[in-house]
Amino acid sequence: MNRRAPRAAALGALLLSPVVLSACGAGQVSQTAEQGPRIGANAEADGVALRGLQLPYPTGGQYPVGGDARLIGAIVNASQSDDTLVSVTGPDFTDVEVVDPAAEPVAAGATSSALDVTVPAGEALLLGNGDGPGITLVGLSESLGVSQYTPVTFTFEQAGDVTVEVPVGIPTRDLPRGEVFDWHYEEHGEEGAESTEPGSESSESADE
Repeated sequence: MNRRAPRAAALGALLLSPVVLSACGAGQVSQTAEQGPRIGANAEADGVALRGLQLPYPTGGQYPVGGDARLIGAIVNASQSDDTLVSVTGPDFTDVEVVDPAAEPVAAGATSSALDVTVPAGEALLLGNGDGPGITLVGLSESLGVSQYTPVTFTFEQAGDVTVEVPVGIPTRDLPRGEVFDWHYEEHGEEGAESTEPGSESSESADE
């Protein structure tokens, strides 16, 4: 089975999609900064583009210190020659774990310096979709939640370094909400309680 997106239509869609292009590439303010809701982050350099990168919304809404976070998105090679992802680094995690179904098995405990993920010319690799490579940021140095991001640098053999501020994704479904307090019921309930005390006595007297 072809694990990569078809050359023409899919490649153009990934490069021009309003969904993945809607994310803003704000300048780095700090290692972890507050941002508004975003779908994913984009960046490019010398023919290689990163599209729609994000960390999926975590269980409980927060990635804990020391935890791991999986990257999702796409690496698009719009150049005329193959390129190779050789490392993934960043200040907010200690290592990365890469699983590439198309690559030869590597020794256990391989670090980001040992990466060897090929991105063929005119094709796209979809990260974290089950068929494409899986990249996990290991050992987060600080917690990350919605509206926060972490800078990640992808180093390619030909294109060089591409740094992108990867946001934490928003929930893909409605979150359960607590019981809604009925202010109207509170007001009417108190009024009703007050009106029944004198009114009920006079009503009973009239009946007698």
